[in-house]
Amino acid sequence: MNLRRGPNRFKKIIIGLASPNDILEQSHGEVTKPETINYRSFKPEKDGLFCEKIFGPVKDWECHCGKYKRIRYKGIICDRCGVEVTQKKVRRERMGHISLAVPVVHIWFYRSLPSKIGYLLDMSPKDLEKVIYYENYIVINPGKSDLKFKQLINEEEYFDQLDAHGEFNEDLADDDPNKFVAKIGGEAIRHLLKMLDIEELALELRRTIKTTNSEQKKTEALKRLKVVEAFRVKEDNLEYRNKPEWMVLDVIPVIPPELRPLVPLEGGRFATSDLNDL
Repeated sequence: MNLRRGPNRFKKIIIGLASPNDILEQSHGEVTKPETINYRSFKPEKDGLFCEKIFGPVKDWECHCGKYKRIRYKGIICDRCGVEVTQKKVRRERMGHISLAVPVVHIWFYRSLPSKIGYLLDMSPKDLEKVIYYENYIVINPGKSDLKFKQLINEEEYFDQLDAHGEFNEDLADDDPNKFVAKIGGEAIRHLLKMLDIEELALELRRTIKTTNSEQKKTEALKRLKVVEAFRVKEDNLEYRNKPEWMVLDVIPVIPPELRPLVPLEGGRFATSDLNDL
């Protein structure tokens, strides 16, 4: 999100996809545990969703372990607990992140209608789902096999191809046109999205719209072109504002804890947001 200020107010807000680097730059630390607070001490669990080391202290000018208290220690990072001595209001603004074990496709961009990823890759939602949910491999590079680009194959067919190509395939570089490559899951979708030439795809779709006599093909091309055009928007430095592969996540942002608080109830129970469930 980019904010451009006027003298006294924001001129505009631009909402777009966050790159993995954007998420990491805004993060103050990695959340590695699903816990929120210790229900005996009521203090945030270390490395959890409310961790003071990541998001800041729960009390003004006091670290987690209590070694440093009061404003005179402002800015010091405790050598015991790793918490910065600062105001608790930072817990309303500090972000964290979670690193994913494997790339994951964002559900908004393939399941919502129309499917943005489906339009970009010219794939049906059904075929996309088979790849995303590890039912089928998708051919990235057929190499010397009889398979076609983006053809779906099952696990047995995949290993048959690996056996058929043998050591010859392993010795080739990943970008060698003779190498057989098929992938599965979010990694496969991300690879295909990275391969896209947005400018060339836009030209191809415009050509189809002008030359086709089929109303159905023209309508489909217009819908796809609308999605493609959204990815052609560039920043002042001529870099694309949004890249298709950012719809597949390596890291996910964790919003500040004060925006998803634990609210104490009677009997020692707590009401919480679904955002705190991992």
